[in-house]
Amino acid sequence: MKNYDLLIIGGGPAGITLTKNIKNKRDIGIMRPEDHSMIYCAMPYVIEDLLPYEKTLKTDSIVTDTGADLIRDLAVDINFENKTVKTAKGDQYDYNELIIATGADPILPPIAGAELDGVMTFKSEDDLKKILDTVNSGVENVSVVGAGAIGIELAQALNEKGIKTNLIDMMPTVLPNMLDPEIAEAAEKELKELGINLYLDQRVVELKGDSALEAVMLDNEEEIASELVVFAVGMKPNVDFLKDSDLEIAADGILVNDKMETNIEDVYAAGDCVQFESGITDEVISGKLATNAVAMGRVLAANLLDGDRSYKGFYNGAATKVGKFYVGGTGLTEKLAAEKYEIVTAQSEFKTAFPIMPFAKDVKLKLIVNKADRRVLGGQIISGEPVTDKVDKITMTVQYGLNVDQLLDFNYSAQPYQSFYPAHNLLVKAAEEAVKKLDS
Repeated sequence: MKNYDLLIIGGGPAGITLTKNIKNKRDIGIMRPEDHSMIYCAMPYVIEDLLPYEKTLKTDSIVTDTGADLIRDLAVDINFENKTVKTAKGDQYDYNELIIATGADPILPPIAGAELDGVMTFKSEDDLKKILDTVNSGVENVSVVGAGAIGIELAQALNEKGIKTNLIDMMPTVLPNMLDPEIAEAAEKELKELGINLYLDQRVVELKGDSALEAVMLDNEEEIASELVVFAVGMKPNVDFLKDSDLEIAADGILVNDKMETNIEDVYAAGDCVQFESGITDEVISGKLATNAVAMGRVLAANLLDGDRSYKGFYNGAATKVGKFYVGGTGLTEKLAAEKYEIVTAQSEFKTAFPIMPFAKDVKLKLIVNKADRRVLGGQIISGEPVTDKVDKITMTVQYGLNVDQLLDFNYSAQPYQSFYPAHNLLVKAAEEAVKKLDS
């Protein structure tokens, strides 16, 4: 048994961020059951042979170089009154302060046939190994359920290996939490051109086979031949081992305030295992992204070192790649915004470089604006070149409450290789279009 000043349960983005920011200023133990911390978002690129498997594994030194002890074990019980943690190996650890950063697990829906061989989710190192083994075994038909970023990236990777790949989603468009239909349209066309079979506005109702999967049944009674189906339909907080404790837990995770404090003294939580609110509407929304976990970890680390920072909420800026397109979105989609606000939308379309440059590609940006105060509520972008920098600019606009009139005064740079002509900027042009609609 060992006593730690600060014990962190979970070795993902939140836990690693905490150890890196606190370093040797506290006596830290960080506990994780996995063999490795992984770069999860890089896993699809291993499947398509773009990256070697080893590149997705973070070295233990990312933790141990901070002065923290790495404990390879699984927490199975916490006694909050006595401040002890028991593990699967039968060990016990004492703490002065505890941080729960256990992350989230992918959801496997309770569908008939879910127990068959060939039915799985995609998040862990074991999942990656299993898919690699299946791909190398000569599988011919694969279905991916869920056309969010993870599902789309995985479907493209499997398709790249020459496997007949089906992508299924109950929503009528791909990336429904990121993009509005008119932005998603080009991405859908690209997926089809890549050879991926899209089944949108369709729900999986049954998985068929004797002991191993043979087919996926849709709600329109269509059967899709599949030897492997991977569900990428969402995440649930990894908090089941705490459900009988005094810790307050809601549907989407542990309840915390903006300091990452739980209802129990000296116990904090951060990352995908917590439930939190939108930074725009103050209503509870899902925000299970590594970038959110890192931001929470930074806030909590500062406060554990006598700072006074607050976590402002989820904005959920995210991006992915669909064939030749880079897409991203942040804040509220038009559909979500229209449920709470009277809005206008505006778009701008330019090139990624001076149009005279032979390599200039198309880029389109959309803003969603609140009529009442003219503030930007969200935005989306699709481009022939990477978009994360532009998504981040829109996130900053939303996060700091800028309105479209202020965006008209935005000072920007221009250069033939990297932007449209100096006379126009993508964000400013969309703001101009929004102002025209607002003032008409």
